[in-house]
Amino acid sequence: MSEGGNSKKMCIIVTKGTLDWAYPPFILATTAASMDVEVSLFFTFYGLQLLKKDVSHLQISTLGNPGMEMPIGGMHMKMPNMISMLPGVDAAASTMMRNLIKKKGVASIEELREAAVDLEVKMIGCQMTMDLFEWNKDMMIDGIEIGGAATYMEMAQEADINLFI
Repeated sequence: MSEGGNSKKMCIIVTKGTLDWAYPPFILATTAASMDVEVSLFFTFYGLQLLKKDVSHLQISTLGNPGMEMPIGGMHMKMPNMISMLPGVDAAASTMMRNLIKKKGVASIEELREAAVDLEVKMIGCQMTMDLFEWNKDMMIDGIEIGGAATYMEMAQEADINLFI
């Protein structure tokens, strides 16, 4: 933090581990950090997927996502909830989304995560979740911290902005 700069702090709890839900915490974190806000991300439960070294497995879940609309052939196709029960729909929707992200020049999750590291965004993996899922720090990207609810509470009590994603 530069002297005389912004002294704001932001803390985000990251609980979702799907491709589409990976974007909001990283976009908000990198934007805030570039505005000289001190940012901490606390990854718990399925959000911890976003700290794994390989995130190529992330998919979109079409189930319960009535707002999902994909541009196809100059139109916008809504995904009915019933289509989610068909095998391969989530994989197909994920491929379509990855292609759209690339076509529109949107940064990948890997690129956003790297930008977060470069901008010194503090990333904490939830110890309880790691124990629960039998994951270890070697499975995660370098530079993260491991902590629990008390770690989050310390950060949240000092933060000006607290978000739950």
